[in-house]
Amino acid sequence: MEAGEEPLLLAELKPGRPHQFDWKSSCETWSVAFSPDGSWFAWSQGHCIVKLIPWPLEEQFIPKGFEAKSRSSKNDTKGRGSPKEKTLDCGQIVWGLAFSPWPSPPSRKLWARHHPQVPDGSCLILATGLNDGQIKIWEVQTGLLLLNLSGHQDVVRDLSFTPSGSLILVSASRDKTLRIWDLNKHGKQIQVLSGHLQWVYCCSISPDCSMLCSAAGEKSVFLWSMRSYTLIRKLEGHQSSVVSCDFSPDSALLVTASYDTNVIMWDPYTGERLRSLHHTQLDPPMDDSDVHISSLRSVCFSPEGLYLATVADDRLLRIWALELKTPIAFAPMTNGLCCTFFPHGGVIATGTRDGHVQFWTAPRVLSSLKHLCRKALRSFLTTYQVLALPIPKKMKEFLTYRTF
Repeated sequence: MEAGEEPLLLAELKPGRPHQFDWKSSCETWSVAFSPDGSWFAWSQGHCIVKLIPWPLEEQFIPKGFEAKSRSSKNDTKGRGSPKEKTLDCGQIVWGLAFSPWPSPPSRKLWARHHPQVPDGSCLILATGLNDGQIKIWEVQTGLLLLNLSGHQDVVRDLSFTPSGSLILVSASRDKTLRIWDLNKHGKQIQVLSGHLQWVYCCSISPDCSMLCSAAGEKSVFLWSMRSYTLIRKLEGHQSSVVSCDFSPDSALLVTASYDTNVIMWDPYTGERLRSLHHTQLDPPMDDSDVHISSLRSVCFSPEGLYLATVADDRLLRIWALELKTPIAFAPMTNGLCCTFFPHGGVIATGTRDGHVQFWTAPRVLSSLKHLCRKALRSFLTTYQVLALPIPKKMKEFLTYRTF
């Protein structure tokens, strides 16, 4: 889609066969995820099942007119055997999902030594957070269960790998803790982060691997150092529970979403609140009962860092441009729970309470040279380092996202 156009529904996936259950309490799609290289999609489709689907989707799932752009990599895989869809039976309700980055060569050697059943070469991993506090680690290409991580005492709600490829995994749980695991050391638990007073809903690691953000059923957000595993600061500003968080691709911005119907954009280095995005209802409620009808469920950055997507209880997927205070596009979706962008842009995936996944068109834009320079500089310069540069004030304001 072009900037300003409404998102179009590209495809919808539903659980393949009726489940032999008389209840619907465990059919939710709590998590959806793309692998960092964009070759796989994972979906917790409810009733303890995770589907691993090769990307791009097969032609039968995509309307005519969309195949050409999305199927450029198809021919590349045919020569070595196309990957097959896999079903992972996790034995418990699946709440959190996370793909590893492709491991660096040293990590691959270590991994192969510890796990001889894993094929040589690159090893893409999927972590699944379960209802009983377990974390199961799977090898994507084969569907093999590699590790079972124990330590949490309640639901593992969210998972996040360090983007560096070091195979450090962070888990967030209803037991009010975050735990750090090193998969290069047989899944050894290396740290427990305590301090939250409520269930931890979300964890996100900055792309530069320096910071970890955690959101619990509290009004404040915790920012931790990924180097020392200590609390850097609490971000105060929301009026209700914070349930989702995400860093911008250059690590210079942090967004948090709350039941208070607001997304707040922060400077994680200084703790400053840069702006709020308020989710107003398009149609007023018929009565006063739906006080939290715009409560937010999920927020995520687009891969180039110019857009945000949000899912709220008012049955809307919204797309926001970074420098505007109102959404640039809406799409109707019922019972939305989570959203994520395809890592190469152009598609947003959303999960619902019904166990469905929907794929929507997302804005495709050519980033300005200004933004590309800012993104490159902010990938290794903190806000304080930018402010110390001998450059004009307006340039500093642009580089620190203070111009909107």
